[in-house]
Amino acid sequence: MIRTALVTGGNRGIGLEVCRLLARRGLHVVLASRDGAAGEVAAAGLGAAAGVVRAEALDVVSDASVEALAKRLRADRIRVDVLVNNAGIYPSAALLEPGGDEVLREALEVNLLGAVRTCRAFVPPMVRAGYGRVVNVSSGYGSFGEGLEGPASYSISKAALNALTVKLAQEVAGAPDVKVNAVCPGWVRTRMGGRGAPVSPEEAAESIVRLATLPADGPSGHFFRREHEIPW
Repeated sequence: MIRTALVTGGNRGIGLEVCRLLARRGLHVVLASRDGAAGEVAAAGLGAAAGVVRAEALDVVSDASVEALAKRLRADRIRVDVLVNNAGIYPSAALLEPGGDEVLREALEVNLLGAVRTCRAFVPPMVRAGYGRVVNVSSGYGSFGEGLEGPASYSISKAALNALTVKLAQEVAGAPDVKVNAVCPGWVRTRMGGRGAPVSPEEAAESIVRLATLPADGPSGHFFRREHEIPW
């Protein structure tokens, strides 16, 4: 059976490399991006060697956009087997700065509620089918165990994403083979991470793809950096 993976924020950086690696592994890939035209260009740039890649417009802060994508895929009889919640922003404003509440609200809308929306749309069919993989792309900056060291709004939103990972894993625990995990890809050389970051997008994508293609005896409800589990 050929599985289908949906990758949010798939038009550049880590998300694009995740799309590339999943397609090379034989999965059909839905490359989702807020800018539909940019997604089309990114999908075309992967080339035929990357396998079947379908570009779709998706704004994770919009309930209507998420439901519209789910409807389009259902119309084409496509069930999402793998969901990679990669879309995210990195706000750096302090909580007490003017406008800090708006910055926090935006971080939560994208980094947390964006994942909630896609999970609500695409995880129930996984449960009914008895197979699914959800990977939430988080950060060590959202880890209480590592001190929540990042900018406030970003850390809070990623800590909340980690909590979502735990609760969703608990909620789907009765399904035969549905697994939900979070991953910290590290400090990655992307537009967000900057040129001085030590981890390449390809290296970051490998750890995400590993969780996206876990075997039936793989973990669920855990937080990883590369192959190593890290504290919540």
